[in-house]
Amino acid sequence: MRHLELDGVPALSRIGLGTWQFGSREWGYGSEYASVEAARIVRRSLEFGVTLIDTAEIYGFGRSERIVGAAVGADRERVFLATKIFPVFPVAAVVRRRAAGSARRLGVRRLDLYQVHQPNPLVRDRTTMRGMRELQDRGVVGEVGVSNYSLGRWQAAEKELGHRVLSNQVSYSLADRRAELDLIPYAAATGRVVVAYSPLSRGFLSTRYGPDRRPVNAVRRRGLFSRESLERAQGLFATLREVADAHQATPAQVALAWVIRHPNVVAIVGASSADQAAANAEAADLDLSPDEIAALTEAASIFRPV
Repeated sequence: MRHLELDGVPALSRIGLGTWQFGSREWGYGSEYASVEAARIVRRSLEFGVTLIDTAEIYGFGRSERIVGAAVGADRERVFLATKIFPVFPVAAVVRRRAAGSARRLGVRRLDLYQVHQPNPLVRDRTTMRGMRELQDRGVVGEVGVSNYSLGRWQAAEKELGHRVLSNQVSYSLADRRAELDLIPYAAATGRVVVAYSPLSRGFLSTRYGPDRRPVNAVRRRGLFSRESLERAQGLFATLREVADAHQATPAQVALAWVIRHPNVVAIVGASSADQAAANAEAADLDLSPDEIAALTEAASIFRPV
């Protein structure tokens, strides 16, 4: 496993574990997944060098945090735990209270990274970041992050916090390259981190699906997985398979390696099984040539998703 090293931050695995699926009904994985397989996924990820585990209070309404905390157990010091506040009314007092709730569910005294899940259109970041700063001063929170923030709002949040907001968690993949416009360059120039969620576009880039083989669960039912999008993606899928064959890898591993080619980008990936978690982690060691990166980028540029 390769790691991203920044001043004052424990080494972050370039591939992290995303845990939205843990305890969340919309993925349709069932009770056995939540009660048994989820813990196996955490354990296998740790065996393969994953240190970054990301969850949120909204995932399964707290159940994901409980599953993660129990699975990490005695290996707490090996893990960089990240969670997120759902910002319904993110004033300072609420931020402090919700952080305490997340720490309790995770079974920890300190949240390594506490993130604002999305910008609140009515509540600006001044009061939110005051709460975050107080949590840092008390040692409850190590680093502060945001999610789904524009560059301007990310910078405004840093101004209100009074120091760095370490990370911005955003969608980034071969099917969604918006972060390349300004977020990734800013992270590279300032020593910040872009945490790429959905780096496989919820499994779209695994190339398992096609116009006649579409997923049925609620998370993947529409949009990118429409028949038209899957038809348009055949050129991109063919390039992914070609590069994967050259490396004896999977298309999903190639898509992940493409995302983390940027020095200040880490990717968090969900998994439906422990074996899939191991395969995701192995993508961190896949070296793509400049020609392969260019071919993938060109194929992604041609693809126009619905």
